[in-house]
Amino acid sequence: MAVLGRRRLESALLNSGLISPEQLELALEEQRQQGKRLSKYLIEKDIITEEQFINILEEYFNIPRVEPGQFNITSEIAALIPAETAKRLRVMPLAHNNGQLTVAMLDPLDLNCLDDLSRLTGLDINPVTARESSINYLITQFYSIEDAGDGKIIIESDSDPQTDEAPVIRMVNSLIEKAIDEEASDIHLEPDEDSLRVRMRLDGILHDLTAIPGHVRARIVSRVKIMANLDIAERRLPQDGNIEWQSNGGGVSLRVSTLPTILGEKVVIRLLNKDKIVLPLEELGFSRENYNALLELLMNHAGLLLVTGPTGCGKTTTLYSALHYLNRPEDNIITVEDPVEYRLKGINQVQVNQRINRTFANALRSILRQDPDIVMVGEIRDLETAKITTQAAFTGHLVLSTLHTNNAAGAVTRLIDMGLENYLATASLVGVIAQRLVRKICSHCKKEYRLSDDEKYFYKALFQKRTTAEINQGHQVQTLQ
Repeated sequence: MAVLGRRRLESALLNSGLISPEQLELALEEQRQQGKRLSKYLIEKDIITEEQFINILEEYFNIPRVEPGQFNITSEIAALIPAETAKRLRVMPLAHNNGQLTVAMLDPLDLNCLDDLSRLTGLDINPVTARESSINYLITQFYSIEDAGDGKIIIESDSDPQTDEAPVIRMVNSLIEKAIDEEASDIHLEPDEDSLRVRMRLDGILHDLTAIPGHVRARIVSRVKIMANLDIAERRLPQDGNIEWQSNGGGVSLRVSTLPTILGEKVVIRLLNKDKIVLPLEELGFSRENYNALLELLMNHAGLLLVTGPTGCGKTTTLYSALHYLNRPEDNIITVEDPVEYRLKGINQVQVNQRINRTFANALRSILRQDPDIVMVGEIRDLETAKITTQAAFTGHLVLSTLHTNNAAGAVTRLIDMGLENYLATASLVGVIAQRLVRKICSHCKKEYRLSDDEKYFYKALFQKRTTAEINQGHQVQTLQ
């Protein structure tokens, strides 16, 4: 960035009150050492947000903000800036009028970048600002996919780049690959009044990625449904499907779910990376005491071992890692799942299929005639499944399963509430694991923080409330037994 642009930005940052002089001085010193733009450094370090930077550009520099759908970009306009340059500088040409080229930029104050673009195109550059995700989307749509990201993405060999569908294919492929690179757990495609909102779940929190113009919304959804072998003509009923994705990072299973809403179909894509989920037990984050207790539970040759907790707390990860630990040539291991999220070598996996009445209970009956040593039931959902599962555990099989309860003691209460006899619940159960996912503190940007008196009081009261509830729950369980 030229000195003039940098000075003006520093002044605007101080005037906005978003940063103190001391913070700015420290940021400038570290930014110069890393060789990054000041704005990029501040955003990456969470000193300011991307939205705050865009607001500064609008308020202090009168640089307008744009969204992808505002301009009718043609291939001729996109060709004014080579793909390699657009990727390197993170810019996108939007309109060409009377010798002036409107360009979306991450940092319109970068005078060196403006000069380079002017010399390259021979035109006057009219800079506007946009979110990074919006610029990335446009680059993906109008340039080849290899030029839009760091990793190459496999595109179907029969796709014609001259057809209207080619940009849609590239867009979906790029979106999936970006989610894999970012280690996202889910992609959400949500219909809005005139757009398709795209969000990704990172470390348990949803983050906005971009908003896709409404005129391509239906084609994006249809493309995902085709990849997942779903009925693209059926928009009134929910559908579920799977995609086996191959990229440079290896194979990833994508679980696709559609849901009709009043504004159109909502799509959620869950990313299931086998290398990330089937981990050695010692890498799951258990304390030494809990790890040793888990190993002791897995040494049982018979009985029911339950993993409990809310949706998305890692129950499946724990079960798969336990199966991986137990997988020996001398044992016959069979699972019944809905759906089968990962294929485990050496383990027989059965997929639930409600349309042909292959329920958990029916599949489990057949499994018990297959001479199993270890059985994994994806989830105990009803009394019938609970009865067969506990009877299997009671008759010489080690059975692993999951249950939705808030704590370990609540598992027994839940089974009995389903209608299971007390003696079956107590005699078959060898252990219950209750778990939650805890977000890790970033080793690069973590900061020490001291709780205020109000916060200390709040957390102390919350802890006491939960402890009392767990004690009461445990008392109820003892009474029921």
